Amino acid sequence: MARRTFTIIGTAGLLALASTLAGCASKSAAGPLSEAAGSAVNNHPEWSQYTFTIGDNSGDGSQALAAITGVFDNAPYKVKFARFTYGPPLVQAAASGDIDLGSVGDVPPITGAAQEYGFKIVAVQRSLTPSQSQENILVPKGSSIQTLADLKGKKIAVPQGSSAHGLVLNALKSVGLTPKDVQLVFLAPAAGATAFATGKVDAWAIWNPQSAIAVENGARILAKGLPPIDQTSSYYVASDASLNNPTKRAALTDLLERLAQEFAWAVKHPDKYAQAISQEDGISLSDAKAALAADESRVTAVEPSDITAEQQLSDSFRQAGQITKQVDISSIVDGILPAGYDSSKDDVS
Repeated sequence: MARRTFTIIGTAGLLALASTLAGCASKSAAGPLSEAAGSAVNNHPEWSQYTFTIGDNSGDGSQALAAITGVFDNAPYKVKFARFTYGPPLVQAAASGDIDLGSVGDVPPITGAAQEYGFKIVAVQRSLTPSQSQENILVPKGSSIQTLADLKGKKIAVPQGSSAHGLVLNALKSVGLTPKDVQLVFLAPAAGATAFATGKVDAWAIWNPQSAIAVENGARILAKGLPPIDQTSSYYVASDASLNNPTKRAALTDLLERLAQEFAWAVKHPDKYAQAISQEDGISLSDAKAALAADESRVTAVEPSDITAEQQLSDSFRQAGQITKQVDISSIVDGILPAGYDSSKDDVS
Protein backbone atom coordinates (compact mmCIF):
# COMPACT_ATOMS: atom_id res chain seq x y z
CA MET A 1 0.00 0.00 0.00
CA ALA A 2 1.24 3.51 -0.78
CA ARG A 3 2.72 5.38 2.12
CA ARG A 4 0.17 7.71 3.67
CA THR A 5 0.37 10.67 5.99
CA PHE A 6 -2.22 12.60 7.92
CA THR A 7 -4.15 14.88 5.57
CA ILE A 8 -4.35 18.57 6.44
CA ILE A 9 -7.93 19.81 6.25
CA GLY A 10 -8.19 23.37 4.97
CA THR A 11 -10.04 26.06 6.89
CA ALA A 12 -13.13 25.83 4.72
CA GLY A 13 -13.31 22.06 5.11
CA LEU A 14 -12.70 22.34 8.81
CA LEU A 15 -15.56 24.75 9.31
CA ALA A 16 -17.81 22.53 7.25
CA LEU A 17 -17.08 19.62 9.56
CA ALA A 18 -17.88 21.68 12.62
CA SER A 19 -21.47 22.76 13.11
CA THR A 20 -22.39 26.39 13.34
CA LEU A 21 -21.38 27.61 16.75
CA ALA A 22 -24.21 27.19 19.19
CA GLY A 23 -25.26 30.09 21.38
CA CYS A 24 -24.09 30.56 24.92
CA ALA A 25 -24.90 27.75 27.31
CA SER A 26 -28.57 27.73 28.23
CA LYS A 27 -29.47 29.41 31.47
CA SER A 28 -31.37 27.14 33.78
CA ALA A 29 -31.78 28.41 37.32
CA ALA A 30 -32.90 24.95 38.42
CA GLY A 31 -29.78 23.25 37.07
CA PRO A 32 -28.24 20.99 39.72
CA LEU A 33 -24.77 22.42 39.12
CA SER A 34 -25.79 26.03 38.56
CA GLU A 35 -23.90 27.08 41.68
CA ALA A 36 -20.70 25.23 40.74
CA ALA A 37 -17.51 27.22 41.29
CA GLY A 38 -19.69 30.17 42.25
CA SER A 39 -16.87 32.11 43.90
CA ALA A 40 -15.21 32.53 40.52
CA VAL A 41 -17.89 35.03 39.53
CA ASN A 42 -16.89 37.58 42.17
CA ASN A 43 -13.20 36.74 42.37
CA HIS A 44 -12.44 37.09 38.67
CA PRO A 45 -14.44 39.90 37.04
CA GLU A 46 -11.68 40.18 34.43
CA TRP A 47 -12.82 36.86 32.95
CA SER A 48 -15.99 38.54 31.65
CA GLN A 49 -14.07 39.57 28.54
CA TYR A 50 -13.78 35.96 27.35
CA THR A 51 -16.00 33.77 25.22
CA PHE A 52 -14.73 30.18 25.17
CA THR A 53 -15.61 27.71 22.44
CA ILE A 54 -15.70 24.05 23.46
CA GLY A 55 -15.16 21.44 20.75
CA ASP A 56 -17.92 18.84 21.04
CA ASN A 57 -16.38 15.66 19.62
CA SER A 58 -18.92 13.51 17.81
CA GLY A 59 -21.82 14.43 20.07
CA ASP A 60 -20.27 13.59 23.44
CA GLY A 61 -23.22 15.10 25.29
CA SER A 62 -21.30 18.09 26.65
CA GLN A 63 -23.59 20.75 25.21
CA ALA A 64 -26.83 19.05 26.26
CA LEU A 65 -25.41 18.31 29.70
CA ALA A 66 -24.42 21.96 30.12
CA ALA A 67 -28.05 22.95 29.64
CA ILE A 68 -29.34 20.17 31.92
CA THR A 69 -26.90 20.81 34.76
CA GLY A 70 -26.57 24.58 34.49
CA VAL A 71 -22.85 24.19 35.15
CA PHE A 72 -21.96 27.34 33.21
CA ASP A 73 -24.96 29.40 34.31
CA ASN A 74 -22.98 31.58 36.69
CA ALA A 75 -19.65 31.41 34.90
CA PRO A 76 -17.97 34.82 34.59
CA TYR A 77 -17.30 34.13 30.90
CA LYS A 78 -19.44 33.03 27.97
CA VAL A 79 -19.42 29.53 26.50
CA LYS A 80 -20.14 28.27 23.00
CA PHE A 81 -19.97 24.80 21.46
CA ALA A 82 -18.76 23.61 18.06
CA ARG A 83 -19.57 20.12 16.78
CA PHE A 84 -16.95 17.93 15.13
CA THR A 85 -17.40 14.49 13.62
CA TYR A 86 -14.05 13.21 14.91
CA GLY A 87 -10.75 14.26 16.46
CA PRO A 88 -8.29 15.43 13.76
CA PRO A 89 -10.28 18.50 12.65
CA LEU A 90 -10.90 19.36 16.32
CA VAL A 91 -7.15 19.43 17.00
CA GLN A 92 -6.65 21.63 13.97
CA ALA A 93 -9.37 23.97 15.22
CA ALA A 94 -7.63 24.20 18.60
CA ALA A 95 -4.36 25.03 16.88
CA SER A 96 -5.97 27.76 14.78
CA GLY A 97 -7.82 29.24 17.76
CA ASP A 98 -11.28 28.43 16.39
CA ILE A 99 -11.92 26.51 19.63
CA ASP A 100 -10.34 26.83 23.05
CA LEU A 101 -10.78 23.31 24.43
CA GLY A 102 -11.92 19.88 23.27
CA SER A 103 -11.55 16.16 23.93
CA VAL A 104 -10.10 13.75 21.37
CA GLY A 105 -8.83 10.18 21.25
CA ASP A 106 -5.22 9.11 21.56
CA VAL A 107 -4.14 9.53 17.93
CA PRO A 108 -5.26 13.08 16.91
CA PRO A 109 -2.69 14.78 19.19
CA ILE A 110 0.00 12.68 17.51
CA THR A 111 -1.01 13.42 13.94
CA GLY A 112 -1.59 17.07 14.85
CA ALA A 113 1.86 17.36 16.38
CA ALA A 114 3.37 15.74 13.30
CA GLN A 115 1.91 18.65 11.33
CA GLU A 116 3.39 21.07 13.89
CA TYR A 117 0.01 22.44 14.94
CA GLY A 118 0.05 24.86 17.88
CA PHE A 119 -1.86 23.12 20.67
CA LYS A 120 -1.21 21.28 23.92
CA ILE A 121 -2.61 18.28 25.79
CA VAL A 122 -3.91 19.73 29.07
CA ALA A 123 -5.80 16.90 30.79
CA VAL A 124 -6.94 13.29 30.44
CA GLN A 125 -10.42 11.81 30.29
CA ARG A 126 -10.21 8.27 31.67
CA SER A 127 -12.77 5.53 31.34
CA LEU A 128 -14.51 4.53 34.57
CA THR A 129 -15.08 1.11 33.01
CA PRO A 130 -11.66 0.30 31.48
CA SER A 131 -12.77 -3.28 30.79
CA GLN A 132 -15.38 -1.92 28.37
CA SER A 133 -14.17 -0.90 24.92
CA GLN A 134 -15.21 2.47 23.55
CA GLU A 135 -14.20 1.49 20.01
CA ASN A 136 -13.84 -1.77 18.14
CA ILE A 137 -12.89 -3.40 14.86
CA LEU A 138 -16.10 -4.82 13.43
CA VAL A 139 -16.93 -7.33 10.70
CA PRO A 140 -20.35 -7.91 9.15
CA LYS A 141 -22.67 -10.63 10.30
CA GLY A 142 -21.71 -13.88 8.58
CA SER A 143 -18.20 -12.69 7.69
CA SER A 144 -15.59 -15.40 7.19
CA ILE A 145 -13.03 -13.23 9.02
CA GLN A 146 -12.49 -14.85 12.40
CA THR A 147 -9.11 -13.55 13.55
CA LEU A 148 -7.02 -10.43 13.07
CA ALA A 149 -4.67 -12.43 10.86
CA ASP A 150 -7.61 -12.99 8.50
CA LEU A 151 -7.59 -9.26 7.72
CA LYS A 152 -4.60 -9.73 5.41
CA GLY A 153 -5.55 -8.38 1.99
CA LYS A 154 -8.90 -7.07 3.24
CA LYS A 155 -10.42 -3.59 3.10
CA ILE A 156 -10.70 -1.86 6.46
CA ALA A 157 -12.65 1.39 6.78
CA VAL A 158 -11.30 3.78 9.40
CA PRO A 159 -11.28 7.57 9.95
CA GLN A 160 -7.75 8.72 9.16
CA GLY A 161 -5.75 10.11 12.06
CA SER A 162 -8.35 9.01 14.59
CA SER A 163 -8.08 6.81 17.66
CA ALA A 164 -9.58 4.00 15.60
CA HIS A 165 -6.67 4.39 13.17
CA GLY A 166 -4.36 3.66 16.09
CA LEU A 167 -6.43 0.64 17.09
CA VAL A 168 -6.10 -0.80 13.58
CA LEU A 169 -2.36 -0.15 13.49
CA ASN A 170 -1.71 -1.88 16.82
CA ALA A 171 -4.13 -4.72 16.10
CA LEU A 172 -2.35 -5.51 12.84
CA LYS A 173 1.04 -5.25 14.53
CA SER A 174 -0.07 -7.74 17.20
CA VAL A 175 -0.37 -10.46 14.55
CA GLY A 176 2.67 -9.48 12.51
CA LEU A 177 0.86 -7.43 9.87
CA THR A 178 1.49 -3.87 8.68
CA PRO A 179 -0.69 -1.35 6.82
CA LYS A 180 0.89 -2.64 3.60
CA ASP A 181 -0.70 -6.05 4.23
CA VAL A 182 -4.26 -4.66 4.16
CA GLN A 183 -6.20 -1.99 2.31
CA LEU A 184 -6.90 0.92 4.63
CA VAL A 185 -9.90 2.86 3.36
CA PHE A 186 -9.87 6.24 5.06
CA LEU A 187 -13.47 7.32 5.57
CA ALA A 188 -15.20 9.70 7.95
CA PRO A 189 -17.62 7.97 10.37
CA ALA A 190 -20.79 8.48 8.31
CA ALA A 191 -19.17 7.34 5.06
CA GLY A 192 -17.63 4.39 6.88
CA ALA A 193 -21.03 3.33 8.18
CA THR A 194 -22.42 3.33 4.63
CA ALA A 195 -19.46 1.41 3.21
CA PHE A 196 -19.72 -1.18 5.98
CA ALA A 197 -23.48 -1.60 5.64
CA THR A 198 -23.29 -2.01 1.86
CA GLY A 199 -20.41 -4.50 1.88
CA LYS A 200 -17.88 -2.20 0.21
CA VAL A 201 -15.37 -2.90 2.98
CA ASP A 202 -14.59 -6.07 4.90
CA ALA A 203 -14.14 -4.48 8.32
CA TRP A 204 -14.72 -1.18 10.06
CA ALA A 205 -12.84 0.39 12.97
CA ILE A 206 -15.09 2.83 14.80
CA TRP A 207 -16.11 4.09 18.23
CA ASN A 208 -19.39 4.43 20.09
CA PRO A 209 -22.20 5.08 19.49
CA GLN A 210 -21.63 3.90 15.91
CA SER A 211 -19.96 0.70 17.09
CA ALA A 212 -22.73 -0.14 19.57
CA ILE A 213 -25.41 0.54 16.95
CA ALA A 214 -23.67 -1.66 14.37
CA VAL A 215 -23.39 -4.51 16.88
CA GLU A 216 -27.09 -4.19 17.72
CA ASN A 217 -27.75 -4.49 13.98
CA GLY A 218 -25.78 -7.74 13.71
CA ALA A 219 -22.14 -6.75 13.30
CA ARG A 220 -19.58 -8.83 15.15
CA ILE A 221 -16.67 -7.46 17.17
CA LEU A 222 -13.41 -8.83 15.80
CA ALA A 223 -11.15 -6.92 18.18
CA LYS A 224 -12.00 -4.73 21.14
CA GLY A 225 -10.27 -1.43 21.68
CA LEU A 226 -8.59 -2.40 24.93
CA PRO A 227 -4.98 -2.62 26.13
CA PRO A 228 -2.51 -3.66 24.89
CA ILE A 229 -3.74 -2.71 21.42
CA ASP A 230 -5.64 0.43 22.42
CA GLN A 231 -6.00 3.01 25.15
CA THR A 232 -9.24 3.63 27.02
CA SER A 233 -8.38 7.29 27.67
CA SER A 234 -8.91 10.40 25.63
CA TYR A 235 -7.17 13.76 25.89
CA TYR A 236 -8.25 17.35 26.33
CA VAL A 237 -6.42 19.72 24.01
CA ALA A 238 -6.29 23.50 24.17
CA SER A 239 -4.99 26.26 21.95
CA ASP A 240 -1.56 27.72 22.58
CA ALA A 241 -3.12 31.19 22.35
CA SER A 242 -5.35 30.48 25.37
CA LEU A 243 -2.62 28.77 27.38
CA ASN A 244 0.00 31.46 26.83
CA ASN A 245 -2.18 34.21 28.32
CA PRO A 246 -2.01 33.79 32.14
CA THR A 247 -5.41 35.35 32.79
CA LYS A 248 -7.10 33.37 30.04
CA ARG A 249 -5.32 30.20 31.14
CA ALA A 250 -6.75 30.54 34.66
CA ALA A 251 -10.24 31.02 33.24
CA LEU A 252 -9.74 28.02 30.94
CA THR A 253 -8.84 25.88 33.94
CA ASP A 254 -12.08 26.93 35.61
CA LEU A 255 -13.96 26.01 32.43
CA LEU A 256 -12.34 22.57 32.28
CA GLU A 257 -13.20 21.86 35.92
CA ARG A 258 -16.83 22.83 35.28
CA LEU A 259 -16.91 20.61 32.20
CA ALA A 260 -15.49 17.76 34.28
CA GLN A 261 -18.20 18.35 36.89
CA GLU A 262 -20.99 17.97 34.37
CA PHE A 263 -19.65 14.58 33.27
CA ALA A 264 -19.21 13.53 36.91
CA TRP A 265 -22.86 14.44 37.44
CA ALA A 266 -23.86 12.55 34.30
CA VAL A 267 -22.24 9.34 35.58
CA LYS A 268 -24.52 9.52 38.62
CA HIS A 269 -27.57 10.20 36.43
CA PRO A 270 -27.24 7.73 33.52
CA ASP A 271 -30.79 8.28 32.28
CA LYS A 272 -30.12 12.00 31.82
CA TYR A 273 -26.74 11.19 30.29
CA ALA A 274 -28.37 8.88 27.75
CA GLN A 275 -30.90 11.58 26.91
CA ALA A 276 -28.06 14.02 26.28
CA ILE A 277 -26.26 11.58 23.97
CA SER A 278 -29.53 10.76 22.17
CA GLN A 279 -30.22 14.46 21.65
CA GLU A 280 -26.76 15.38 20.38
CA ASP A 281 -26.20 12.33 18.16
CA GLY A 282 -29.75 12.12 16.85
CA ILE A 283 -30.02 8.46 17.82
CA SER A 284 -32.62 6.50 19.74
CA LEU A 285 -32.56 6.45 23.52
CA SER A 286 -31.96 2.69 23.48
CA ASP A 287 -28.92 3.10 21.22
CA ALA A 288 -27.59 5.85 23.49
CA LYS A 289 -27.96 3.60 26.54
CA ALA A 290 -26.16 0.77 24.74
CA ALA A 291 -23.19 3.03 24.09
CA LEU A 292 -23.15 4.55 27.55
CA ALA A 293 -21.71 1.56 29.41
CA ALA A 294 -18.24 2.23 27.98
CA ASP A 295 -18.47 6.02 27.83
CA GLU A 296 -18.59 6.95 31.51
CA SER A 297 -15.38 8.72 32.44
CA ARG A 298 -13.45 10.87 34.89
CA VAL A 299 -11.14 13.81 34.20
CA THR A 300 -7.65 13.90 35.72
CA ALA A 301 -4.34 15.64 35.35
CA VAL A 302 -1.86 14.25 32.82
CA GLU A 303 0.39 11.58 34.35
CA PRO A 304 3.80 10.26 33.22
CA SER A 305 2.17 6.97 32.18
CA ASP A 306 -0.04 8.89 29.72
CA ILE A 307 2.99 10.49 28.11
CA THR A 308 4.68 7.10 27.85
CA ALA A 309 1.60 5.50 26.26
CA GLU A 310 1.25 8.33 23.75
CA GLN A 311 4.95 8.22 22.89
CA GLN A 312 4.79 4.50 22.20
CA LEU A 313 1.79 5.00 19.94
CA SER A 314 3.47 7.89 18.17
CA ASP A 315 6.57 5.80 17.55
CA SER A 316 4.39 3.02 16.11
CA PHE A 317 2.77 5.49 13.71
CA ARG A 318 6.16 6.75 12.60
CA GLN A 319 7.56 3.24 12.11
CA ALA A 320 4.50 2.27 10.06
CA GLY A 321 4.84 5.32 7.82
CA GLN A 322 1.53 6.81 8.94
CA ILE A 323 3.26 10.06 9.93
CA THR A 324 6.47 11.45 8.45
CA LYS A 325 7.86 13.32 11.45
CA GLN A 326 9.06 12.05 14.82
CA VAL A 327 6.92 13.48 17.63
CA ASP A 328 8.12 14.20 21.16
CA ILE A 329 4.94 13.88 23.21
CA SER A 330 6.38 15.62 26.27
CA SER A 331 6.75 18.77 24.17
CA ILE A 332 3.00 18.97 23.53
CA VAL A 333 1.87 18.46 27.14
CA ASP A 334 0.96 21.45 29.31
CA GLY A 335 -1.27 20.31 32.16
CA ILE A 336 -3.58 22.90 33.69
CA LEU A 337 -5.25 20.83 36.42
CA PRO A 338 -3.79 20.55 39.93
CA ALA A 339 -1.76 17.41 40.63
CA GLY A 340 -4.04 14.67 41.88
CA TYR A 341 -7.21 16.25 40.47
CA ASP A 342 -9.90 13.62 39.83
CA SER A 343 -13.42 14.67 38.80
CA SER A 344 -14.89 11.42 40.12
CA LYS A 345 -14.17 12.79 43.61
CA ASP A 346 -16.12 15.99 42.97
CA ASP A 347 -19.07 16.56 45.28
CA VAL A 348 -21.89 16.42 42.74
CA SER A 349 -25.31 14.88 43.24
